[in-house]
Amino acid sequence: MTIRIATFNTENLFRRPKAFELENDADRQEVLNDYAELVSLLEQPVYQEADRERIAELVVKYRAYDSDPQNPPLIYVNQTRGGSAQLFRKTGDKNSPTIEVTAKGRGKWLGWAELTRTELDWTVVRNTGRVVAEVNADVLLTVEVEDRLALARFNEQVLGGALGKQPYPYTMLIDGNDPRGIDVGILSRHPIRSIRSHLSELRSKGHPLFSRDCPEYEIALDGTSLWVLGNHLKSKRGGGASLRLAQARRVAEIYGEALDRSPYVVVAGDLNDSPDSEPVERLLATGARDVMSPPVYTGDPGTYGTGHSLNQKIDYLLCSPELLGLVRHVDVERRGVWAPRTFKSFDTVTSKATEASDHAALYADVDL
Repeated sequence: MTIRIATFNTENLFRRPKAFELENDADRQEVLNDYAELVSLLEQPVYQEADRERIAELVVKYRAYDSDPQNPPLIYVNQTRGGSAQLFRKTGDKNSPTIEVTAKGRGKWLGWAELTRTELDWTVVRNTGRVVAEVNADVLLTVEVEDRLALARFNEQVLGGALGKQPYPYTMLIDGNDPRGIDVGILSRHPIRSIRSHLSELRSKGHPLFSRDCPEYEIALDGTSLWVLGNHLKSKRGGGASLRLAQARRVAEIYGEALDRSPYVVVAGDLNDSPDSEPVERLLATGARDVMSPPVYTGDPGTYGTGHSLNQKIDYLLCSPELLGLVRHVDVERRGVWAPRTFKSFDTVTSKATEASDHAALYADVDL
């Protein structure tokens, strides 16, 4: 039996943070950095004077108080209506508001900050479906998916409906720790026998270890099991190197535990780091190997953007030794990415705005 295993960072299926629509990378990065800073400040048990001033500054900068649906802000602070459990008080006129942070700490107000999300254009959704349909994997690890219902609707209405393909009989996603709705799910043509989540594991100061989760999906394959360890490690935005390394160390432990249950284990997903980085090297120290290693694969080394550079290699299928020995073919589906100077995209991918994702889909054929 030959099965195709794949991983694809979809960058959301139907809804994406509005900040991602900014054309300039530096502008987009600034919003994400400011959002991360605001979330971190809001989680402080006690707000010092400097904290309150910076929170107010960010709220004003992004109109985070404005709920106008016709012109939504990039960042919005969702707080309870009325009562005393409020983060701030807004005074002044619309063009020159004054924000006074009245809450004394995280436990003194109800609400949260969020990146405002907008609906993706149908062309983008369809192009994402084209990538999935062209890869036609038997087991597809999906990264950056909003939630389980979004994955199910995409499977049924986009793959099975608009594109006229056979939808996957098995879909699963466990909502993770990221408030932006970028979770790790799976589409499978084989039964999902069991699921193990590591959502609640903690690091120092009681914070979650995994930025999303490291779900373990056990796929039933004619009397044996394939364990898929889905990952989306901490990104390099705003630092995060130490957390990414801590996550990789724990994934290495989870991989070893899975290997005790079956010789067929794959660590799949977006590791947000290159093969020569410390987190990836920690995973390779387990004996797992990436399917893009020669001699099976000899194409461009990257999976992100143009894919020309090894620094653009951030998506992985790290296979256990026995599983790697059964790999017969490896390829990367890049046509959903817009890179006109490097390769030809789908005819429906005509600009950065219409690309399915800036990640390519990586897949491997395994002869079991």
